[in-house]
Amino acid sequence: MNWLRRAQPWLGTLVEVGVPEGACADAAFAALRRVQACMSRFDPHSDVGRFAALPVGGCMEVAQDTAQVLHAARALQQASGGLFDITQGRAPQGWHCEGRLLTKRDAAAALDLGGIAKGYAVDCAVQALQAQGCTAGWVNAGGDLRAFGSVQVPILLRDEEAGELRPFAQLEDGAFATSRFGAATRSRIPGVQAHASVAAPQCLWADALTKVVAASGDTRHPLLAGYDARAWLH
Repeated sequence: MNWLRRAQPWLGTLVEVGVPEGACADAAFAALRRVQACMSRFDPHSDVGRFAALPVGGCMEVAQDTAQVLHAARALQQASGGLFDITQGRAPQGWHCEGRLLTKRDAAAALDLGGIAKGYAVDCAVQALQAQGCTAGWVNAGGDLRAFGSVQVPILLRDEEAGELRPFAQLEDGAFATSRFGAATRSRIPGVQAHASVAAPQCLWADALTKVVAASGDTRHPLLAGYDARAWLH
């Protein structure tokens, strides 16, 4: 099969969409644009930006996309014992989302969805391609990758010491994401460089679970099995 590859800057990175020749990638980029408009922390008009300006006790209605990501984030926060936290420790219980109604409970609460929204956006882009009849392809948002149908996408991992990329695997019908982790985790795991990678059926979970693995240093964290995920440190 011959592939058409297109790339555009979205979500703070360069996003590549691969589809069979004759197919159209525009629907994927439209989905990425929609998610960015809802969840960018750099846009004061996004849901995240509007929440930052909300007074304590204030409520606001968010987009359905934002609500889905917030509900997933809360579930992961609770299941991980706080290892996954979209407030980055500022006020883990300082927000509450019921349906599409988001409430600010603590003045220190500010949301950063960078550790989960990019994966969600990749899933939305794949769904948009499938909805218009595309049977195979991939979306790669700066390393948050999902492939579907009869395609195998090579995964390359960065070797920090050698300053190069090395082949790792071929991805077919699934998602793969990688995150850097901090010095505290590296100090506990001699010989490991600085990255945690997770493979899962959906990119939202692959993206978010890399943060749990990075924080815990545990490639067999109990959460992984619940999302049919596997993890690596490298």
